[in-house]
Amino acid sequence: MSAADDFDLITIGAGSGGVAASRRAASYGARVAIFEGTRVGGTCVLRGCVPKKLLMYGAQFHDAFEDAAGYGWTLGETPRFDWPTLLARKNRELDRLNQLYLGMLNKAGVTVIPHQARLLDGHTVEAGGQRYRAKAILIATGGHPTRLPVPGLDAAMTSDDLLESPELPQRLLVIGGGYIGVEFASICRGMGADVTVLIRSQHILNGFDDDIRQALEVEMTRRGIAIHSGIHPTSLERIGGGFVLATQEGRRFEADHVLCATGRRPNTQGLGLDAAGVAVNDAGAIIVDEWSQTSAPDIFAVGDVTDRVNLTPVAIAEGRAFVETRFNANPTQVSYANIPTAVFSNPAIGTVGMTEGQAHAQGLEIDIYRTAFRPMKNTLSGREERVMIKLVVDRASDRVLGAHMLGADGPEIVQGLAVALNCGATKKDFDRTIGLHPSAAEEFVTLRDKMS
Repeated sequence: MSAADDFDLITIGAGSGGVAASRRAASYGARVAIFEGTRVGGTCVLRGCVPKKLLMYGAQFHDAFEDAAGYGWTLGETPRFDWPTLLARKNRELDRLNQLYLGMLNKAGVTVIPHQARLLDGHTVEAGGQRYRAKAILIATGGHPTRLPVPGLDAAMTSDDLLESPELPQRLLVIGGGYIGVEFASICRGMGADVTVLIRSQHILNGFDDDIRQALEVEMTRRGIAIHSGIHPTSLERIGGGFVLATQEGRRFEADHVLCATGRRPNTQGLGLDAAGVAVNDAGAIIVDEWSQTSAPDIFAVGDVTDRVNLTPVAIAEGRAFVETRFNANPTQVSYANIPTAVFSNPAIGTVGMTEGQAHAQGLEIDIYRTAFRPMKNTLSGREERVMIKLVVDRASDRVLGAHMLGADGPEIVQGLAVALNCGATKKDFDRTIGLHPSAAEEFVTLRDKMS
């Protein structure tokens, strides 16, 4: 083994945050190496956002075929769905993206080392039997899906497993009602599976606005997804070719496959954090300050491994802010206010800013503007699905604190509204904006009646 202090920055983890930081640091002349024990791209590109959304596109054709007759289309042979075909095409796209990321790093002059790195001290890592030193180290190793500590549940799939499953589950039991649970429930139901969702709380999507999450429950149920609340699993047993889940409430649920979608944990095991003096919290996440600085002087961390705001664009912003500060003499911090997010369920959710509950919890006096309507596309198709939009407005300043939408175009629309909220838009600014007609988006600027 040899050692060489030949890098200005070592990045551990080649996901979105690590790649963004490494490329930008190299653009400022830094000598950068990035270590990755699997394929370059990270969770979002290879095991999360991208493959999940590709599968959702595939699932949405079910609605399109049903709606076509209302628009004069006569379909011949009954449409048939082939899961292996979609899986193969999805995997080819991921291969393309992996090569694209490798190409971007190579073009930027970043050295890619295809091994998992382990910290030996505050400036040294070991990987593949070789030691490497750098002036600064950035940890961007992301997170991984977890299972509940329930007997037998190690036989359940995680989202990683479902994305690579050779067959589409025909009877799927989903444990968990967060992003991952509702998205994969929507995907599999759209492809024809019988889907049941089990949640511990009263409603799905804890942390989202109550009106929006309850409206999504209505639409998921309308699509044939069974949602059971107040459920606490106690054991999972394999019987024949399927599974039986027993619960604390004395109920039993049968399925061919079980998806455990109950959260994720930071990837900090095996990194040698103790050797470098890097502190973690009780959940195993690396503790950082507002500059992404860890407890070790020259070690930093960004993205899901810090368990701050676990979204791909946030990891990218954190990585770039670190580089601006460290390598470009441009002190930069990430603002976590008004971060837009989406749930790619069917229908989708787009949201930015405060929920009604969060505003009340802060003691704010607010006005609520809300509407639900059948979108134009559904009038001829006969589909009953409804769109819901909602604004949370500070009564004293008239500033819009939150914008929320359930509907097919929600994520695209809310991205634009996030700009408005970050500019301090008021309800009067919304009111004096001319709507784009005919569209669902125009409803955000035509709301007049206060709900509360």
